[in-house]
Amino acid sequence: MNRKLRMGMIGGGKGAFIGAIHRMAATLDGAVELVCGALSQHPENALESGRALFLPQNRVYQSYQEMLERESQLPATERMDFVAIVTPNFAHFAPAMLALEKGFHVVLEKPMTFSLEEARQLKQKVEETGLLLLLTHTYAGYPMVKQVRQMVQAGELGKIRKVLVEYNQGWLSRLSEKEDNKQAAWRTDPARSGISGCMGDIGTHAAHLAEYISGLKITQVCAQLNTVVNGRALDDDGNVLLRFEENVTGVLTASQIAAGEENNLRIKIYGENGGLEWAQQEPNTLVVKWLDQPMQVLRAGGGSLSSYAQHNTRTPGGHPEGYIEAFANLYRNFALTLSALLEGTPASPEALDFPGVEEGVRGMAFIETVVASSNSQEKWTDFMA
Repeated sequence: MNRKLRMGMIGGGKGAFIGAIHRMAATLDGAVELVCGALSQHPENALESGRALFLPQNRVYQSYQEMLERESQLPATERMDFVAIVTPNFAHFAPAMLALEKGFHVVLEKPMTFSLEEARQLKQKVEETGLLLLLTHTYAGYPMVKQVRQMVQAGELGKIRKVLVEYNQGWLSRLSEKEDNKQAAWRTDPARSGISGCMGDIGTHAAHLAEYISGLKITQVCAQLNTVVNGRALDDDGNVLLRFEENVTGVLTASQIAAGEENNLRIKIYGENGGLEWAQQEPNTLVVKWLDQPMQVLRAGGGSLSSYAQHNTRTPGGHPEGYIEAFANLYRNFALTLSALLEGTPASPEALDFPGVEEGVRGMAFIETVVASSNSQEKWTDFMA
């Protein structure tokens, strides 16, 4: 295309963490520009946030309804191409549905909706409209995660046998939601977060990574959710036994009360011939352990990596690439696919490799299945996607 893609944003105003991350990621490659926003439900904050981002005053809106209606009435040469929705969980579904109805492509925070039923409705709307939806499962954007997936798909490990994934944080080890911590407050509030806290917030990332890398879908779970901190309304810790397709088993643990942990997401995949290990806090490194060969250490930026890993690598080997770059890879692939769609040309397989509405439905199914399993006396609960 001979122009940048035009992005609008719902939420993400002054004091919001993830909105700033989205803006950095979206604009890192210079192919996207923020042109409008409904940045806060509070009018003064919305206006102040818009001024801070140098948005035209007439495109700083007081509500998402106003933004989507007025943007849809602008000429095609001016209106936004897509909208990024960076609100808490309860405020995902309605703006996403309206955006699709108004003809806008959507970037959406995870989990995709407040309930599985909403997720199914959103999937139906995406299929009806033919519009694109990017779900920001950030960790799928790392180059070495792409490499792991390609090695598994190529059969280098042989038949997959076991998947171990853990996501441990310590930031909710105290009752932070009662200490004026905005991020803790909404994530631990059932009215805003949904039926699960820890598993909805970070367990969904772990489940997505397990399915994305292994290429296998979860079919059953046996879950135990815990609320460790007294006075908390939702789970802050949990353990899940997993059954995948092809009789593959696994274990998923997620905790936000693991004191001292920062953002410790790790995954191990074992097959007949060996295993692969990747950790988010050392994302440029992939450890390969062979059954009958010496251990290998693969590094981002090195030679002999898959085209998918190379497509998502930005710097030569030895230059750290982290969270923002991984997030930006999702946006770049989405932007490449959207640009190709607008031009009527096919997008490359590498560009098409980003999480979408199907992953969003499975994420909500994971949350509801795990909660049902934890509340049940049955050992196994069928996955309900």
